Amino acid sequence: MRILIAEDHPDNREMLTRRLERRGYEVHVAENGAEAVEKAKQCAPDLILMDISMPVMSGIEATKVLRQTPDVAGVKIVALTAHAMESARRECMEAGCDDFATKPVDFAGLVALIEKYAA
Repeated sequence: MRILIAEDHPDNREMLTRRLERRGYEVHVAENGAEAVEKAKQCAPDLILMDISMPVMSGIEATKVLRQTPDVAGVKIVALTAHAMESARRECMEAGCDDFATKPVDFAGLVALIEKYAA
């Protein structure tokens, strides 16, 4: 399974990449929303872990663009955010995200979420 991690914080990117690769996933990374859109077109991921608060283009904006891009419109997108309020979840889902996970990331829970979409 190919996973694109869109995350602006280097430590978070490195931790997620390392842990997901250890579990056998093929991981690609993007440092902002605009880069996530381009990388998604290039690597055709099965799933995108999308940080919502990023520079250049937010995860919300990137998700909206991806949902309008034919080759990647159907890719599953899981929003990652430190905002645990229901309004944040609603905003992510309205933008086109398929699911929602909060930071700090509960890795076991995230893997369960990934596996849900791998089936």
